[in-house]
Amino acid sequence: MAAQKDLCDAIVIGAGIQGCFTAYHLAKHRKRVILLEQFFLPHSRGSSHGQSRIIRRAYPEDFYTQMMDECYQIWAQLEHEAGTQLHRQTGLLLLGMKENSELKTIQATLSRRGVEHQCLSAEELKQRFPNVLLARGEVGVLDKSGGVLYADKALRALQDAIRHLGGLVCDGEKVMEIKPGFPVTVKSTAGSYQAKSLVITAGPWTNQLLRPLGIELPLQTLRINVCYWREKVPGSYGVSQAFPCFLGLGLSPAPHHIYGLPSGEYPGLMKVCYHHGNNVDPEERDCPEAFSDFQDVQILGCFVRDHLPDLEPKPALLEPCLYTVRVWAAGQAPLTAPENRGRRQNSALLRLTSN
Repeated sequence: MAAQKDLCDAIVIGAGIQGCFTAYHLAKHRKRVILLEQFFLPHSRGSSHGQSRIIRRAYPEDFYTQMMDECYQIWAQLEHEAGTQLHRQTGLLLLGMKENSELKTIQATLSRRGVEHQCLSAEELKQRFPNVLLARGEVGVLDKSGGVLYADKALRALQDAIRHLGGLVCDGEKVMEIKPGFPVTVKSTAGSYQAKSLVITAGPWTNQLLRPLGIELPLQTLRINVCYWREKVPGSYGVSQAFPCFLGLGLSPAPHHIYGLPSGEYPGLMKVCYHHGNNVDPEERDCPEAFSDFQDVQILGCFVRDHLPDLEPKPALLEPCLYTVRVWAAGQAPLTAPENRGRRQNSALLRLTSN
């Protein structure tokens, strides 16, 4: 694109789910917005690609559960505007030891907020989901409102909506320079833009944009192995069998959460992933060195063997994904990674930002 002629209200850098929702809400408020993306769309280089993510009301933090009421409304509104299904309710099954403090807190939060849920003993869970095995002392809590968001479809719907509302979506334009001031000037590989405001939603590339301005945020980029496991009987963990999404809390031998979604993205394969990864430079995500540590896959293999007996215990497919998390100082609480949090709340958070 050539140099911009008119001053716009806002430039948004990064067209992942955060950037798309930011630009979408700005455009809905009749702001002239430009959304810049360094890669050609669609792409699989960041954190928002793939066919599915989990949506849920089951959080230990009360304010997240409360926020989800508005999030579900906004997702439904986007579905209506796009004329395509972006969400499927499957339920979310939380698994953990009966005395697990996080599980107890989530259960209390669901009860306090009036969210429909069901507590399942090991025997009840065996009857409801016979292809899930629990160890002694483990129980389940079913958040009936949980489900699957169709991630790639959601991104396309948002980008189409931004264009329809008069915004510009410029992909294949890497930002080379930011000049603060009023107006702020952004130079990309294809043009120069000016705006009253700038929003950076660049995930792993955020500090690369901020360092020349003398700013660095306490962010850490993790490479996550998104693992798909073959069903011994195709469809046995699928939506057609009423199998839910699940989230394992503090289950041995995993120090971090394990989550899974019903099979369907790839025929006969179920997504089961570990909620942690290894530090990585986003520019080197696919270098051989980035594949050197597979401890997470080994942990997942043990979990699949012990809890999901109708899956083969070795992954059939691995795909990389990047998480961007805040590095917390001693004594501060950690930030949960995007797979189970960012995509849920951003619809409401970014509506507030655009206001």
